[in-house]
Amino acid sequence: MTTEKTKTFDLSASFKAYDVRGIVGESITAEIVEAVGAAFVDVLHLEGQTVLVGGDMRPSSPEFSKAFASGAARRGANVQLLDLISTDELYYACGALNAAGATFTASHNPAEYNGIKMAKAGAVPISSETGLVEIQALAEQYLNAGSIPAAANRGLIGVHDVLKDYAEYLRSLVDLRGTRPLKVVVDAGNGMAGLTTPAVLGDTLLPKLPLEIIPLYFELDGSFPNHPANPLEPENLRDLQAAVVKHGADIGLAFDGDADRCFVIDEKGDAVSPSAITGMVARREIARAQGRGEENPTVIHNLLTSRAVPELVERHGGRAVRTRVGHSFIKAVMAAEGAIFGGEHSAHFYFRDFWNADTGMLAAMHVLAALGEQDGPLSELGREYEPYRSSGEINSEIEDKAAAVERVRRVFQTDDVEVDHLDGSTFIANNGSFWFNLRPSNTEPFLRLNVEATDTATMERVRDRVLALVRG
Repeated sequence: MTTEKTKTFDLSASFKAYDVRGIVGESITAEIVEAVGAAFVDVLHLEGQTVLVGGDMRPSSPEFSKAFASGAARRGANVQLLDLISTDELYYACGALNAAGATFTASHNPAEYNGIKMAKAGAVPISSETGLVEIQALAEQYLNAGSIPAAANRGLIGVHDVLKDYAEYLRSLVDLRGTRPLKVVVDAGNGMAGLTTPAVLGDTLLPKLPLEIIPLYFELDGSFPNHPANPLEPENLRDLQAAVVKHGADIGLAFDGDADRCFVIDEKGDAVSPSAITGMVARREIARAQGRGEENPTVIHNLLTSRAVPELVERHGGRAVRTRVGHSFIKAVMAAEGAIFGGEHSAHFYFRDFWNADTGMLAAMHVLAALGEQDGPLSELGREYEPYRSSGEINSEIEDKAAAVERVRRVFQTDDVEVDHLDGSTFIANNGSFWFNLRPSNTEPFLRLNVEATDTATMERVRDRVLALVRG
């Protein structure tokens, strides 16, 4: 790597709190990536050790993977190129092979973006608090110096395909061989689930399961020609909803671009909330842990998850622990509490048996198992886990967010309503009739509102009153 010394590199535009993300050719280039690969090895003291490198289907991912590998090998690490992988495949590889790794993906971001998600051996996450700041600083140092110094022994670069091992491991955690036959529509959004779904749920690598998979947009295409690979936006679920109804399917699954999140559609074409999925999976994981002799298994949920989740966990003999929003918090609490499972309202699902990492595919397999072991439709099964009415997340563009929250507090904080400040401000009615959370965005002038109540009328009344105060 050589560069003109007159150019000064500042990578702060692409280094975020939990990963690296930027526009290809501008804030993320092969030259930058090579320096990051070298810095990754130095900061984590990986000289002489194995580093795993893969990428998603974005056009720049292969070039970036090779550049990262080159920088890492120059600093003495032995690199195994994993080729095309989903993000949870990287976590699997870092866990199963006990090696640090990186994958090139920008998840659900548009086609012009790419980025890097990094993990230590054992799939331990890397964030701004656990090495990312130091990696950025050292990469900038190498770039501004114009070269990466060579280690005494340059590392070797090889190739390692983990797809079959990953598929076998997931099947060992959820046995779908005895399920009743299910017709499943899967929308991969032209993302990595187009590769992992046939491997895990289909019969391309492993014996056939009693599942009829109807593929939607399985062609790997980082230009996302059909719709953005972001199932969190309702408009991106419409094709899947229509296909489920058209084919008379039992269930629909939608994955984001790097396939670490999964959204579920029932046989009527209606969305099953991530909170309901959290409850469904928690119930199965609690039973599994109890079957192994754990008396009071712990389940993590963030504070925007339906209160039906902690109620279900306690009812089935588990212990519910509430945490802030965000995967770094969830993973840290998972590890600290020895939790068996964690769920977020954003459809990230974390498993102790998956090194506390998130995997959309394993969550999907639990839902398929829960549906397949009983005779009713998913719409009925889902209702068991969704007893309350929710507003969903509502954003208000507010410059003075603190003043807006104070207006709400003056009206709602009474003897009948408690307030906590774990993440934003959560107002909880003592009689259990409603709760709502106001949470400011750290990056945009938005105040985010989530309301849940025992009935639709109460939810709408509280929602409208809070919005009037916020926007007034």
